[in-house]
Amino acid sequence: MRALITTISILISAVFYVQAQSVPARWKDAPFTVVTPGVTTFRTAPLSYVFAGEKNAVVRIAPELDGLTGLRVPLNITSSIQIKCKQPVQVLYGVPQGTEGPGRRVLQNGATITGLPPMDIYAVNYKSGTQTILEKGLSITILGVVDAKQTMPLRDAGLPDGRLWAPFIVDGFYDGKPVFEILRGPDKPVIDEGMPGTEGILGGFEGGACVKINTTYHMFPTERAGQEGIEAYFDRVKTRIGHWTSTDAIHWKREGTIYAASGTYAVTDDDNPLNDRRGAIWSYMPVFNKQANRWYGYYLAYTVSREISPNHSFGRIWRAESTVPGMEGIGGPYRDCGIVMEPGLDTQLWEGRQGVDSFYPYPVKDGWLALYGGAYPYKKRSDYPDKMFKAWYVGLAKSASLEGPWTRMDTTVNPIRSIHPSFIENPIVYTLPNGTYIAVFDGGPEGWGLHLPNMMGYSLSKDGFHWSEARYLPIETKVKKWWSIMRTPVCLVDEGNDVYTIVYAAIDVAKRFHPMGMVKLKLNTDVLKRLSE
Repeated sequence: MRALITTISILISAVFYVQAQSVPARWKDAPFTVVTPGVTTFRTAPLSYVFAGEKNAVVRIAPELDGLTGLRVPLNITSSIQIKCKQPVQVLYGVPQGTEGPGRRVLQNGATITGLPPMDIYAVNYKSGTQTILEKGLSITILGVVDAKQTMPLRDAGLPDGRLWAPFIVDGFYDGKPVFEILRGPDKPVIDEGMPGTEGILGGFEGGACVKINTTYHMFPTERAGQEGIEAYFDRVKTRIGHWTSTDAIHWKREGTIYAASGTYAVTDDDNPLNDRRGAIWSYMPVFNKQANRWYGYYLAYTVSREISPNHSFGRIWRAESTVPGMEGIGGPYRDCGIVMEPGLDTQLWEGRQGVDSFYPYPVKDGWLALYGGAYPYKKRSDYPDKMFKAWYVGLAKSASLEGPWTRMDTTVNPIRSIHPSFIENPIVYTLPNGTYIAVFDGGPEGWGLHLPNMMGYSLSKDGFHWSEARYLPIETKVKKWWSIMRTPVCLVDEGNDVYTIVYAAIDVAKRFHPMGMVKLKLNTDVLKRLSE
């Protein structure tokens, strides 16, 4: 038995040794100083920005380069740059494929930088002392300086084309001045499979909203309930809106069900009254109406297709009212008060087959605005009902009151393209202490054929009408990354002293159950003031 255990231990050790050897070690960096004024350094790693003043970020890096010190240079080099080194070195240049690089190529497809072709890495030898480096050329960057004796046999790192990603801004990484500092958060989900209250929820959670009343958080997530014995796909169809409470946003108790979907598939592919238009229910958004002294709930109901992607189609927004007046009526019960937005003659092409896929109202100077979403848009009306392309947009609707009627802004406004060119989903709007509006939202996955930031995002507005380019929150810098795909923030709760709580839905692709997480942020009011001016 002891011999068998020893043999097994040797085999396991051998496996780990082979796995360790299969990942190339980082090359040995060499110390240097920058002589040229205005040129700064950066750590060559994911989320680093390699060009001065540009939004091209590293999203993939070969292990040989990860952690080296690079130089942040202008995108289009117009003058030489000097460094000083105490020993002979090799400078590593990142060069887009299709551009001739200096020296010898040591890595093919060695870095992925948003908006740029695959980057090949070239090495050039320099002696000790002050050296002039970086030949003039388009989009060439310096990703590291290593020991002259470092051996670098050519290999193909196989990293993807950066043009699959549109350049984006990561809060704090792009300009070194984050609006929100990531403070802390549990290194695991706060609601996960098997915890009390998750019985009968096979697929976990996605979307919804959370509010804090006095010392209690009230969360209304979409529960992907599914059904025993039916594949995971059905989790998206058989949904319900749950009500959960917590005093710390970590330990949660399920209080009950607000609404449950029928889980019935459509019988036709178009928006036909014969179909069950409440086949799936999502994205419950509670808003307190001070005039009515009641909680209103806005939620989304879909027709569900078996065959067509997206399986959720022709979204409609319903409004509900709590039957219990006052703030204590947050838990309902709720009564339906009708549809406030749906597909119709005023539907815009960008709303697409998915129809109205989210809705969040907020007060402005002359009444109310709402950010509402649409997805799988049409290029022309004759493409209805099943010729779509992939994009997730938001637009604006207006009303004099929360009850409606709600009117879509015209297509000179909608969709709002200033936030992101192709993806913003489930925005929730708040007002920051200086009066600036902020929308927090799902910034889009890296997965399912999409190449998006895979982070929660936010956008700022002075008036609730004009919205800034998205900035994305790098939660994984302070929270152990237990998720594969980041999804939707359900709140941005002001805790006082510029501290905020976000509860969010995320996905571990190895699991059917999609958990909920939590993170604390600190608002930098000076940076907010600068960006709001």
